[in-house]
Amino acid sequence: MQPNNSYGSSTSISPNGTHHRHANTWLIISVILFLLFVGVAIFAGWAYMGRQDYKNNSDQKASTAAEIAKKQAETTKDNEFLEKEKQPLKDYLGPAQYGSVKIKYPKTWSAYVVESSSGSSPVDGFFHPNFVPNAQVNTVGFALRVQVISTAYDQQLKSYDSAVKAGKAKVSPYKPALVPNVTGARIDGEIITGKQGSMILLPLRDKTVKLWTEANQFLPDFDTNILPNFTFSP
Repeated sequence: MQPNNSYGSSTSISPNGTHHRHANTWLIISVILFLLFVGVAIFAGWAYMGRQDYKNNSDQKASTAAEIAKKQAETTKDNEFLEKEKQPLKDYLGPAQYGSVKIKYPKTWSAYVVESSSGSSPVDGFFHPNFVPNAQVNTVGFALRVQVISTAYDQQLKSYDSAVKAGKAKVSPYKPALVPNVTGARIDGEIITGKQGSMILLPLRDKTVKLWTEANQFLPDFDTNILPNFTFSP
């Protein structure tokens, strides 16, 4: 009678099954580790590229900021030089019969003044940097205009009522620093049709003295150099 080998056959299968399970486990672990490695590598590359991009952009921004600061410093120096070049101020003295109007203006400006004993403007002056442009061109915004006109102060001031009512200009009292006993008016806004600036009106007996700038870019000179030094004989 042959012996029964069924038990021996079943025990021989177990080692092979365990081997296959171990192999599959290590394969899965290897794949996971590989994927993790790839992910870490991609993240590291992305982080490096981002850092380089940030560094490059930061360098560019720093360079741009430095260039802007340099240009601002140069502009400041240029402006300081231009202001120094305006000194000392030059003088204009008008005829005694028309109030001896005295104007001090930057020496880098030129002046053209018409003095006439006839006409509606006995004194008519034009002042502008470098040279005086053509007065017949309406688009020119003169740095400074000076007039003595044969119109009474009240009448001249009244001519700006419509501009004030329309909100195009505003009027405020004005006293010249060197002639404090005279009260006139300052007009800011549209002093002439199509031109923005500031104008001073002052009574001169039966006439009116007018000083004005026709462009806002010249307001600093008007307020700093012209008005504080202006004088006349009422």
